[in-house]
Amino acid sequence: MTNQKHLFSIEEGLHYLNGAAYSPTLKSSVERGIEGINLKAVHTHQISGKDHFILPEKVQKLFSKLVNIPDYQRVAIIPSVAYGMATVANNFHRLPNISEKKHIIQIQDEFPNNVYAFDRVCQNHHLTYKTIVKPDVFENRGKLWNQHILEGITTETAMVVMPHIHWIYGVKFDLENISKRCKEVGALLIIDGTQSVGALDFDIEKIQPDALICAGYKWLLGPYSIGLAYFSDFFDDGIPIEESWMHRVESDNFAKLIRYERAYRPKAQRYNMGEHSQFIQMPMLEDALTQLLSWGVNNIQNYTKSIIENPIKELQELGCWLEDEAYRANHLLGVSLPISIDNQSFTDKLMQNKIVISNRGVAIRVSQNIYNVEDDLWALVEVLKGSF
Repeated sequence: MTNQKHLFSIEEGLHYLNGAAYSPTLKSSVERGIEGINLKAVHTHQISGKDHFILPEKVQKLFSKLVNIPDYQRVAIIPSVAYGMATVANNFHRLPNISEKKHIIQIQDEFPNNVYAFDRVCQNHHLTYKTIVKPDVFENRGKLWNQHILEGITTETAMVVMPHIHWIYGVKFDLENISKRCKEVGALLIIDGTQSVGALDFDIEKIQPDALICAGYKWLLGPYSIGLAYFSDFFDDGIPIEESWMHRVESDNFAKLIRYERAYRPKAQRYNMGEHSQFIQMPMLEDALTQLLSWGVNNIQNYTKSIIENPIKELQELGCWLEDEAYRANHLLGVSLPISIDNQSFTDKLMQNKIVISNRGVAIRVSQNIYNVEDDLWALVEVLKGSF
């Protein structure tokens, strides 16, 4: 795979290594968004009842192909990860033997959305959070953390909520084995795929989570305020957050709307957000997903490996620490700087040199994609060399 920067409108001379915060938008997606604006603003008379459903269905099918979901009707269109997690919380009470459960497992330094979503659940069901802490060592940290998660899942575990890739440290978690352990003890597995799906292979059939929830504006290259979620059969017949007319059977037939159909559309379709047609954002997301499938996530992962390989060696020689290759991905790196280097001062210095990364306090996060080249990483290395 070759560099694809020409497909994006990235400022010349900018070293953008912050795709884990916000991805740039494809030029073609911007064009689709403008078409969507004009559809609503100018060509409103051309919008039919079926148009509310046709494009969302295409997007659900594209996402299903991206993460190997056999049935696209298990995909819901959501506005945010918080909305997806709230849907999980809203249906948590349906877990069998819930009275025998004692805790929800989370990992240390989890993204706030995935913590706040279940505070009320814990209160209502007399559960506690069981946090699997990050090992206080660098050597074999990813391996040890994964082991501790598996050891922490017991018959008292009600649910495990975790990411595929840690949003700060870049640690990759062994979701297949974690899922197997959850099934052994009757616990739900809820995955935040925001920092992996679109840049790293994720296979629903292999992992078999109960839910996979993804924001669209990072590695899916989509616009802000739209995302996608997979819900397993655990959520069939569950309670949606919104009681939208669009959730209902035959809601595409506008002549029948006042018959007030109580039956929902199949499977996860009751969990779509209201007004999920999104005439501006939906075409943009469709374009982005189509492009990702054309590239192939494995090709993206291999490309990012090729541009980080040599700069990483130099960073390590300069005293930086990164996770072992077996327990990290190539698109998102959590870099621990030498103790003599202040994270914030270094981040500011990078910005002065038009190098954009994220300072996450305990580490800096360097996240690259197919719009980057190796020189972007070397630019960061050169600033570090001048910081001692």
